[in-house]
Amino acid sequence: MAKLIFNYSAMNSGKTIDLIRTAYNYYEYGLKTLILKPAVDTKGGDYIETRIGLSRRVDIIVKENDSIIELLKNKTENISLILVDEAQFLSENQIKELFIFSNVYDIPVICYGLRTNFKGKLFNGSKMLLALADELNELKTLCSCGNIARFNARKLNDEYVTSGNEVVIDGSSEYRYEPLCSKCFTEKVLLKNKKLYKKIKEII
Repeated sequence: MAKLIFNYSAMNSGKTIDLIRTAYNYYEYGLKTLILKPAVDTKGGDYIETRIGLSRRVDIIVKENDSIIELLKNKTENISLILVDEAQFLSENQIKELFIFSNVYDIPVICYGLRTNFKGKLFNGSKMLLALADELNELKTLCSCGNIARFNARKLNDEYVTSGNEVVIDGSSEYRYEPLCSKCFTEKVLLKNKKLYKKIKEII
């Protein structure tokens, strides 16, 4: 039975590297894959790119209101695996369609993405993946303090920010992202909320 799999992590864990490696392993055995990514991820254009210079062409770019089942129709012949990069940017309905597609066509789907945004809140796509995926795998990366990072902080001019649009693509603006452990995310991001900081100080 095919599975819908969600491989998630904070930034800089090698998610895209793992996707490219998986596609290459299938290719070596003569097995065909399809690679999808959301149109909102403008970095790399028609390619997915890693920070170490690896890249691979995308087969299908998914726009905001696209039906993934419609996009995949007539493209599934001899396909052994569907791979999705930056899956957190897909809509809830698009994730549901991937789940249905995997079960109806008996083709496994592996999604790679972030679990939470820079405010520590679930992306819509990730929320639905956590609900529907047959298998969840956390890919590990480190915070600068040495602990496992599970959060993504946004920085502007080297200052952590807690407001702004949910989607700002890394490298496309003056904003940058940093993976943080829960302790560092609390101290550097959450406690920038002055009301929350005041409450905490009153307790401790």
